[in-house]
Amino acid sequence: MEFDRGILQILQPLIHYSLHLLLPGIIAWIFYRKICLTAWAVMAATMLVDIDHLLAEPIFEASRCSIGFHPLHTIYAMGFYLFIFFVPNVYFRLIGLGLLLHMATDFQDCLWISAR
Repeated sequence: MEFDRGILQILQPLIHYSLHLLLPGIIAWIFYRKICLTAWAVMAATMLVDIDHLLAEPIFEASRCSIGFHPLHTIYAMGFYLFIFFVPNVYFRLIGLGLLLHMATDFQDCLWISAR
């Protein structure tokens, strides 16, 4: 079954930003219940990684895949985020997890872009 492209254009940003905001909340609720709001805030704050979009021209391009294009969205950066995730400190772990979730969400967006 093929989706109407108009519906996909509406769903893509809705799903993208929902994953950026809601998925960290769900993970915080399940795994960090005692510090749920703090855990969500730390993971949601990792959206600041998108500051590297300011280096691009144009700053926003709906059809551009962030992964591999922006400096903080490279495989090397992701390796560092994975390293941070394994630091035995809850806040480093939350930052690493938030960054990895961000990259996974952006990768999912790249799959949608390539399917167009």
